Amino acid sequence: MKIRHLLTAVAFALCASTATAQTFQLSHNAGAGNPKDAASLKFSEIVKEKSGGRLQVDVGGAAQFGDDAETITNMRLGTIAFSANSQGTTSAVVPEIALLGLPFLFQNLEQAEAVMDGPVGDKIAAAAEKQGLVVLGWWNNGIREVSNSKKPILAPDDLKGMKIRTPPDPMTIDIFEALGASPTPMAFSELYIALQQGVVDGQENPLINIYSSKLHEVQPFISMTNHKYEATPFLASKIVFDGLSAEDQEIVRAAAKEAGELNRKMVRDQSTELRTTLEAASIKFNEVDPAPFVAATQPVYEKWRAQYPELVDELIAAAKEAAK
Repeated sequence: MKIRHLLTAVAFALCASTATAQTFQLSHNAGAGNPKDAASLKFSEIVKEKSGGRLQVDVGGAAQFGDDAETITNMRLGTIAFSANSQGTTSAVVPEIALLGLPFLFQNLEQAEAVMDGPVGDKIAAAAEKQGLVVLGWWNNGIREVSNSKKPILAPDDLKGMKIRTPPDPMTIDIFEALGASPTPMAFSELYIALQQGVVDGQENPLINIYSSKLHEVQPFISMTNHKYEATPFLASKIVFDGLSAEDQEIVRAAAKEAGELNRKMVRDQSTELRTTLEAASIKFNEVDPAPFVAATQPVYEKWRAQYPELVDELIAAAKEAAK
């Protein structure tokens, strides 16, 4: 009888422990091994450890819980808790985020990180919170290059008439319209098949995304345009976040920071290593003279400055300061 009572007590304790655990979903669109995926898994691990198992996070990579746009909608409704989302998609509800992708604004990742970790990043995060999204960290996606199936891109004229897939991001669309291409917005989850079937001629992404999603299998040319920086806003649903205790909010913020450090390190390391890997896979790389690309995209600055004059100038000043 004593053993039976003991087993009953243990079973009751286990049930009680399970009942008090909260499980949340974290959505992103990247493939396995991508820094976005690795950092998301790290975030889940840290949250579970720091909360003693009270908080658990299920990571749904490769758009398992929906693409980035669906995820943003569900976060604002409170049905998905976290997302390592994309800059372009998030800008549909927080237009200020698009400004991070002004053409040729940042020369390297360290410069971008310094700006994102400063007052400008805080100002954009405040705009996101008004739209029901809490920015837990500015992770990195990388600096974007152009790949295509036809030829090296050496000058803006080489892009004329080419269908280039872009994210559903007005900044990227503006850039490629200014360069003379035919931008074709589509979800990242649809991109590989669209390239394989020739629906679009090319696309633009950091090398990390090109490699982890195997886009190089159907894109033999990569041109190092370095045309645009891309952040990965690591977001929480404001509805979900506000429902956490102060202690649990701190656990989540600390986990996001630590996971973000992993993400940034992986992006920096892989951004230099992957060119060698891709060249070994017979991908043809070429450098570009940035001057004609910079000149061709100046109207993009004029358009966005007309909408956000103070923030554009503040962002440019911060970028210049970080470059010193």
